[in-house]
Amino acid sequence: MTSSLDHIRAAPHARARPGCLLLAGDIGGTKTALAVYSPDRGPRAPLAQCEFPSTKYPSLAAMVREFLTGTGFTVERASFAVAGPVVAGSSQVTNLPWKLDETELTRELGLASVHLLNDLEAIGGAVATLEAPDLHPVNPGEPVPRTARAVIAPGTGLGEAFLIHDGTGYRAFPSEGGHATFAPGNDVEVGLLAYLRRKYQHVSVERVCSGPGLLNIYHYLRDSGHGPESAELARALAAAEHAPALIGGAALRPDPDPLCRAALELFVSILGSEAGNLALKVLSLGGLYLAGGIPPRILPALEDGRFLAAFTAKGRMRELLARVPVFVVSLRAALLGAALTGLERMAATPTD
Repeated sequence: MTSSLDHIRAAPHARARPGCLLLAGDIGGTKTALAVYSPDRGPRAPLAQCEFPSTKYPSLAAMVREFLTGTGFTVERASFAVAGPVVAGSSQVTNLPWKLDETELTRELGLASVHLLNDLEAIGGAVATLEAPDLHPVNPGEPVPRTARAVIAPGTGLGEAFLIHDGTGYRAFPSEGGHATFAPGNDVEVGLLAYLRRKYQHVSVERVCSGPGLLNIYHYLRDSGHGPESAELARALAAAEHAPALIGGAALRPDPDPLCRAALELFVSILGSEAGNLALKVLSLGGLYLAGGIPPRILPALEDGRFLAAFTAKGRMRELLARVPVFVVSLRAALLGAALTGLERMAATPTD
């Protein structure tokens, strides 16, 4: 198992008081980011950071031990954003065979405490702190102060969350909305649903609006005769470690592969429609934020009008949704949110 610890990014001349360091992590089905933070430097200046291939490790504890050995730092507490529901301090990672428990991880890692939070809750917590360089506007809209905000994050899975203003600031609430049932909006999507029902007992939005979802869409268009598959691309996909990234890249190159382009366009329309559904359900007049690993990589496809057309295609609510600001989050917000939460908890329970 290799994480390429040679790629650990350490801050120049990083120093910290012994016993005052936080380990934060963004645990995803494909990749996990780990970083060490000092209260003196804050959540935007990690002392060391590294990204790991999640599936190459038998457990989070094994990954953490390797990372900390490589950094040379000794941490006191940990805060992990988890791609899955967190209930009573435990979580089964949705797209990994990892069962995480705060008490067990605290014991295994020899720390004072470990805190688990849903990754979309972490992203939501980070959203309130984001600055202009962290955001790419898709629709400037007309934000209404102190109203709800929404987050939708396609990556290995599909996460959704919302933020409510409590009078003093925003509080983030996670959901498992990505596992709600996919509702097709046109004949092509009806065909997609029928195609996937032959494979899955329940076709969730995540099955069509995530990295694996993009691959599902590609297979549907290929198998349904919507376009021929090039022999070159078929060979590349068969050998690719991350086929969705290959499809997205082939769709966005100057001479796009037609089938990949069609798959990405359908993906963007479905993402826009689901984002519009979420915005209506929580009335996110304060803004909707596209986070996760996919949106920053497909910016051109999100800006060509297809996303906003699907986002606002809600009948009598079209004009309301047209005023909702939409932003792509350009940084790894779940890691930032995990660090924010962890440092806040450390400040509230200082070491004796």
